[in-house]
Amino acid sequence: MDNVSVVRTFTLTGINETMDYRAAIFSLTLVYYCVILFLNISLIVIIVVDENLHEPMYVLLCCVCINAVYGTTGFYPKFLLDLLSFAQEISYEWCLFQAFVMYSFACGELSILAVMAYDRYLAICRPLHYHSLMTKRRLSQLVSFSWLTPFCIFSVSILLTSRLELCRLKIKRLFCVNWIIVQLACPDSDTLANNVVSYATIFIYVSHGFFIVWTYMHLIRVCATSKDDRVKFMQTCVPHLVSLITFLTVIVFDLMYMRFGSADMPQSLQNFIAIEFLLFPPMMNPLIYGFKLTKIRNRILSLVYLRGQ
Repeated sequence: MDNVSVVRTFTLTGINETMDYRAAIFSLTLVYYCVILFLNISLIVIIVVDENLHEPMYVLLCCVCINAVYGTTGFYPKFLLDLLSFAQEISYEWCLFQAFVMYSFACGELSILAVMAYDRYLAICRPLHYHSLMTKRRLSQLVSFSWLTPFCIFSVSILLTSRLELCRLKIKRLFCVNWIIVQLACPDSDTLANNVVSYATIFIYVSHGFFIVWTYMHLIRVCATSKDDRVKFMQTCVPHLVSLITFLTVIVFDLMYMRFGSADMPQSLQNFIAIEFLLFPPMMNPLIYGFKLTKIRNRILSLVYLRGQ
């Protein structure tokens, strides 16, 4: 067995089956990543520049787009570099950092979606109290919570992982994942603290999920009795609901595979399941919100019209 105290690198073996098509995959991935950056950064700039969009719903959408840029930048540049390299290796320190980025991106996304659900709950179920409850200060606190919580949790998790003595160096993925790094630990390593933090994290973010379900139960109940509220629900909640369902679906698939998946599954399918949360939500969110939210759609159309003059 290798000893990570001597060789401070990991080998990412998930890419092996794709090397025969590296030129095509590199080109498609580069274009896809550029489109993700363009769509998300464009939406960020539109929301920041237009003062009419400085409302909680749009500020939170801006946070979703910033998080998408953060998460995808933690994966795509390294993946593109690996496609150009003969040895798909990553240093021990950068592997831990990438694992931190991937986890904080995914959990930060769920936290922001939970805050967006709370915002829509207040706007539709308690409209008279909305502006007194969703103040700029409250919004800042909620946004800080949605980012700082995963950052703190996974800082602790990565710190615990960094203390483990590792006996294997091959990661059967396209990127580093903290749970898989823990599985590379030597048999006599104490991983109890890692397991406790992992289950605590699962509990925290499952609670986020239950909170979102609770808010939508109230939203649907209120909207069922009011035509105006149904219109508001279709305009502002449906994009959020589509984003939420997309994100939860890909994350659940990935978690189920990581915990219970079969090693006999084709590597290409394993890779697809692993990167779903980096493929669909970062691309779909700006498209869904850009087309569905009236203010953003009108702003985009006005910019297109001005460039056409």
